[in-house]
Amino acid sequence: MTGTPFTALRGQLHEAAAEFAGGEDALEGILLGLVDDVDRAVAEPLEIFPVCHHSPASALAMARRLREKQPKVVYLELCEDMTPLLTELRNCRLPVAVQAFASDIDGFPPDWAPLSVVAPITEASAEYQAIAYALDTPGVELVLVDRSSDHVFQWDARHEPTDAPAREDGTGAGSGTAGTEAETALHGEAVGVEIGDLRPRFAELEEHLLRHGKVRHWSEWWHQYVEVPLGDSDHDTYRQVMFLIGSLFRRLAPGDGQRVRVDEDRERYMWTRMREHLAATDTDPADCLYVCGAFHAASRVDAFGVHGGDGFEITPRTATTWQYGLIPSSNAAIEAQFGLASGSVSIAATQWTKNLKRTRVKPYRLDGQAGTERTARKALPPAALPAAGAPAEDRLSGFLRKPPVLDTLDETELLGWSVDIVRAARRNGYLASTADAIAVFETSILLAGMRDRAKPTPYDFQDAAVTCIEKDRVPGRRDVRRLVEIMMGGDRIGQVGYEALPPLARDVHDRLAPLELNLQQRGVRRALLDMTSRPELRACSDVLWMLRRLLPHGAARPVMGERRLGERSIQESWDLALGTHQRALIELGYEGVSLEQVLEQRLRRTAYGPRATTAEVLAAVEDATLYLGGRRLAEELGTRALDVLAGERTVDGAPEVLRRVRGLLAYYRTSEPVLPPWIESFVRTGYAHYCTLLPTAFGDEDATVGQVAAMLGFLFGMESLALSLGCDRTQLELAVAQAHPKDPAKTALLWAARVQLGTLSRGELRARCDELLANPLVVPSYPRYLSGFVHALEPVPGLADVVVEAVSNAFGRLPDAVLLPWLPVLITTLRSNAAELAPLLIREAGRIFPARLAALDAWVPPWHGQPAAPRAVPAAGAARGAALLAAHPATCDALAELLGCTEGWTAAESSAPSGTGAALLARHPATAEALATLLAPR
Repeated sequence: MTGTPFTALRGQLHEAAAEFAGGEDALEGILLGLVDDVDRAVAEPLEIFPVCHHSPASALAMARRLREKQPKVVYLELCEDMTPLLTELRNCRLPVAVQAFASDIDGFPPDWAPLSVVAPITEASAEYQAIAYALDTPGVELVLVDRSSDHVFQWDARHEPTDAPAREDGTGAGSGTAGTEAETALHGEAVGVEIGDLRPRFAELEEHLLRHGKVRHWSEWWHQYVEVPLGDSDHDTYRQVMFLIGSLFRRLAPGDGQRVRVDEDRERYMWTRMREHLAATDTDPADCLYVCGAFHAASRVDAFGVHGGDGFEITPRTATTWQYGLIPSSNAAIEAQFGLASGSVSIAATQWTKNLKRTRVKPYRLDGQAGTERTARKALPPAALPAAGAPAEDRLSGFLRKPPVLDTLDETELLGWSVDIVRAARRNGYLASTADAIAVFETSILLAGMRDRAKPTPYDFQDAAVTCIEKDRVPGRRDVRRLVEIMMGGDRIGQVGYEALPPLARDVHDRLAPLELNLQQRGVRRALLDMTSRPELRACSDVLWMLRRLLPHGAARPVMGERRLGERSIQESWDLALGTHQRALIELGYEGVSLEQVLEQRLRRTAYGPRATTAEVLAAVEDATLYLGGRRLAEELGTRALDVLAGERTVDGAPEVLRRVRGLLAYYRTSEPVLPPWIESFVRTGYAHYCTLLPTAFGDEDATVGQVAAMLGFLFGMESLALSLGCDRTQLELAVAQAHPKDPAKTALLWAARVQLGTLSRGELRARCDELLANPLVVPSYPRYLSGFVHALEPVPGLADVVVEAVSNAFGRLPDAVLLPWLPVLITTLRSNAAELAPLLIREAGRIFPARLAALDAWVPPWHGQPAAPRAVPAAGAARGAALLAAHPATCDALAELLGCTEGWTAAESSAPSGTGAALLARHPATAEALATLLAPR
């Protein structure tokens, strides 16, 4: 290669390697290899244009080169299946991201779903300049040559779990400081693909560059040492420098692993696609331009170049169905996803504007592009192109020896920045003054000098502003660093126009048109719906409730009004932020053509999922009834809930199942003439199912007392309906009899269940509670018994008075030495295990205890009351009682049986009861008087 234009540079590098390394070694091979890579890329007949993502210098050089060369074919490093979307960019406001999305996957692990690939595009990027030129210039063809979205995941490193989860070129969420959680959500968990992720992959190299460059992060190093110097360079210098940087980072990257293989396969893929296109169209390579990242431009694979090898086979795509669309992006989202420093994309946009004003280069913009500035500046005349086959000149040597030049115009700009930041700081509560503006100006120059820079960069200015203005606290919502980012351009957020939205998103905007709100604008909009005066708004209400169910929190938030089973509001108030959550709305369009279709698909997916629980399926039934109406889907999902319940072997979801079934039963009983067949079958099957699991649940340590109480609540609450449908109560009695719990809370719950079944009297239950308090060994666990009693209020709410009595007896009988250490345990037990049942207990206590403090001293608890002493029966009362007994002998028989009198009537007693009946009257005069008062004539 002695005849190449880089011979002199090779000699200089050889001498430098010999001087620093003391002879030929790996250093000389690396340095000379860099020049070989540049020489190879420059000599390629198909012109390669290396770029760096979101680099103003790359965008400026691209705009200048496109006007000079006017290529007929532009090959672009972007997923080839995204081509149809690019024409929709003119209907959007940049930045936006081109997205490929797949929810139903075939050929990838199920836990990867959904799959999403995004490629952000900003105005200050070389790819946008190439796209705008190709789409708006007649006779120019734009060809995307990078791997498809399907191949992005085919080559994903997760296929090899032994490798480290390294990201591919231009992918992943970096560790930078950019973006809040809401800003990052614009891209979600999507895999990012960009043109030219130019960053060292050798950690020690990046650390070395940052330390010796006296910068904090990579974005600042790139701005200072590459971006600014290349802003005024010519085309050849720009290409050679970018080739050199790409070669340097490539040669110093780790030499093995999944990431390197993916990089090389991407390069083989792109060159294979370009050769296929050249052969199919018979296009002259001299009329083409290949736009790719500088990292891939300096490639050493065999497939490199139009004359490269054709041995690479492109694997077929999987059967996954991909959906495509445009989603809004933002500077902060791009920074967060690609690991850039906070504010770096905004600073790049500012630098792009400065470059355009300084060089008078007219950029390319799509016709009708929203949010872009039109310029009437006259473009510079195109430069003369070198003759075909003419050797390139060595521009690297001159560029590397070129000293930095201080631009005096930057001092005026720096002074303007200093004044602006002081003004912004004062608006945000800082006590800043003109002296602070002077201090920021001088400190910026001082920091630049300390860091060996020719002029202060925006990063120097940001550090100076923080040092001079921000004191011990931040008076407002924004600190000075954030104020500088806003002043430099802020977080510009893109928007997808109505014409570029998928059909579902357009349908949503059309159906919400009666609200007369600009829902595409970012921010919150308040919508007031009065369905009484405007019945047409009921359709809008239906759409809003479905959006609330499908979109993330905050997209559609009801302020007033609710939608529950059997209830509809006549007035509603909503806070809508559909413009802010435009990405989520667009992704709904990938799942269907209407909200109803998407909601039905999601409900089916939930109900028929492999891990679906009965509670989840019942929730799907409720949502289908609430939002979709009709009975078809609800009955189908209800039948599915029946199948899932029959297959469950645990009681984990019993509380939620009980709550859902109660709500659905109450709704069907009030709105339907008869119960649907599926819910009758569900109650019948659930009764038998929970009876079967009940003994095991009482003894299972993993089953909580709340879950067992919910099972009993289902059995006792649905008992009347279950028995009417053919269930046998004996099954429940046997299940309770077979239960032998060891846990105190479950033991108390079992006692309550036996009281409900009639196998344990309330008196016996009170006696057992007294025995627990009388046993010093059981007193420490008494709170757990009380927890079981409180949970028993779910299946047996009639025991509320017994629970109040049990708690009151503990406070009345236990000494302070026992009660005070025991009280915190009681409170925490009730709060953690029975918080939702405490209101029932409190209401019962309020009914029993006196309402005023003065009455407390004379108050006697009902369970301590003694029966009144027998009193003589007045003659009139005895006569009335005797007449009443004679008139109603059957009533007397029933009372005698209840009170333990087994003697029969005599003949004399039948006419004038004086035997057993008289004795009964004498023993219970109050009862006779009460009955006589109610039934006997006065």
